[in-house]
Parts: sequence; C-alpha cells; structure tokens
Amino acid sequence: HSWSYSSNGWNAIFLPTSQKCQDASGASPWKGDDDNSLAVHMPIIDSVNPRPKALPLAIPADLQERIKGFHSSPFIWWMGKLTRYVMRYKDTIKGAIEKRMKDIGFQHPIVGVHVRRTDKINTEAAYHAVPEYMLHVEEFYKKLERTTKVYKRRVYLASDDPKAIDEARTAYPDYEFINDKSSADNAGVGSRYSDAGLKGILFDVEVLSRTDFLSCTFSSQVCRLAFELMQPLHVNAGDKFRSLDDIYYFGGQAGHEQVAIYPHKARPGQIDLQVGDKVGIAGNHWDGYSKGSNRRTGQGGVYPSYKVEEVVQVFNGPSFT
Repeated sequence: HSWSYSSNGWNAIFLPTSQKCQDASGASPWKGDDDNSLAVHMPIIDSVNPRPKALPLAIPADLQERIKGFHSSPFIWWMGKLTRYVMRYKDTIKGAIEKRMKDIGFQHPIVGVHVRRTDKINTEAAYHAVPEYMLHVEEFYKKLERTTKVYKRRVYLASDDPKAIDEARTAYPDYEFINDKSSADNAGVGSRYSDAGLKGILFDVEVLSRTDFLSCTFSSQVCRLAFELMQPLHVNAGDKFRSLDDIYYFGGQAGHEQVAIYPHKARPGQIDLQVGDKVGIAGNHWDGYSKGSNRRTGQGGVYPSYKVEEVVQVFNGPSFT
C-alpha cells in the first residue's frame, strides 16, 4: 500500500509486522480493550477513543519488576523492543545501511549529535547552536578519558541543515565529524517525502542509535526514535543521552507522572511536596529543577528533580512469563 514517505509502501523497506495479517480490508474499527476482533483499524494515537489501557507510557504489568531490576527507564526499554521489531529492515536495506556505515568510517567510541533546524524552529522548538550540543559531547569524552585511552574524539552529526557539519568542523578541529552528505541534502522539507529522503532519514536514525551517547533535542522525533532504537543494543541505555529541550515523551501519550520521595517547602515559583504526592511533569529545566503540577494541591511550578521518582505505569495484558 502507498505510504506518505514512499510510493512503494512500508514493505518495500521493512519486513511485514505479521506473516498472517497483511490485509487491512476486513479490519473493524477500534471499540476498546474488550474488542476481540482479530484485525482492528487504529486511528492515529491522538484520535484513539476510547483510550487503550496499553497507551504509552504503560508497560506490561507482569514485566514491571523484571525491567525495573536492570533498566532506569522501563517504558523506554519496552518501546525500544517494540520499535526494533517493527523496524526490521529487509535484507537489501540492511545491507545498504551496513555498507554506508563502513564507507563513512563509523567506529567506536562515537557520540551521536542530531541538529534539527528547518521546519521546527520558532514553531515547536527553539534554535540551538552547535556549541550547545558539543558541550555535552565534550563532557562525555572527558568522562570516558578518565578510564579509557581515546585516540580520536569522533562524532556522527546528522542534521536537516547541511551547513551544520561545516560549522562543527570549523569550530572543533580536534574532533572527527562524520556524516552522510546525501542524508542531509535530502532531509529538507522539500525532499523529505521522497524515497531518497526516507532512506536518508532511516540511515541517520540507525547510525545515531548505534552511537555511545546522544546529544540532541527530544522535541525532535528523530532524536526520540534513535534513543528508543538504542535501548535493545545495551543492557541499560536509559541515561545515554542529553536533550537540549524536552524530556522524553511519546506523542499522544497518557499523563506522565512522578511521585515525591522527599518533602519540599516551596520558595517563590515553586510547589510544596509531601512524600507520596503525585506530580504531573511538564518538563525538566536541566538545572536541577523540573516543572509540573502537584495532583494533590493543584499547584503548578518548579521543584527539585531529585525529590521525585518516576511512576511506572502498567497495563494487564497477555502474560510474557
């Protein structure tokens, strides 16, 4: 079937998500979690009604304790597994990606940087200069060099602005910047919805996911997707990133909640916390404070990030035990 990113359809790039269910013509409309239809047509996540219990950021209840035992962000681990399964490349695409990675000189250690500009700037996201990303790249390498001999500080830089790679090479001559020029050239708004644009963005996402650390903006779906795809490649990659703006989120998700583990007496602009208070988080200021609303008091404002922890949301579904 046709796809907005490729006239040849999803299966021209990826393996089918199911070997037995590839025809959507008989699918029934989504009616809710109690619907036992074998094939269901789901609208885009923002329009799903009634809302499923398995809506992000929920994970299967019977996996909760096991995932929490080794991963710092259980939902991201879960989403990484699902995404890696859905995005199983056909052999021809997989081979082309591996060849291009070899051709551009991809090797570890390496940090992935994604600089999103063009269509999101001043609408959904703020402009961020190259040095803002590189600050966290330098921090990564300084920490690594305490224990490991690093012969070359290497960066894979992906961007929808071809000028970004030139800016980086000029400002940071001691780093080796690698990129795929065709991906940058085809990432602009005018060519994004083409076969070349699709293959370019998939290459960037795949390479970013294989780096050792990400410096990017989570307001970009490219960055969040690369972070998800990174998870199955490590035991715990939940902290292998630094976002210049948003916290991780899944578009259309249910509420993102935290719970207070320490009390807090508010100063101006802050909110009071009692142990056990649920807080709906709106964002992290990346300066030791987060912003959100106390569900108990209705107060909105900032609070110390270390005084809360994530609430792991779960749903009851098929057993994985």
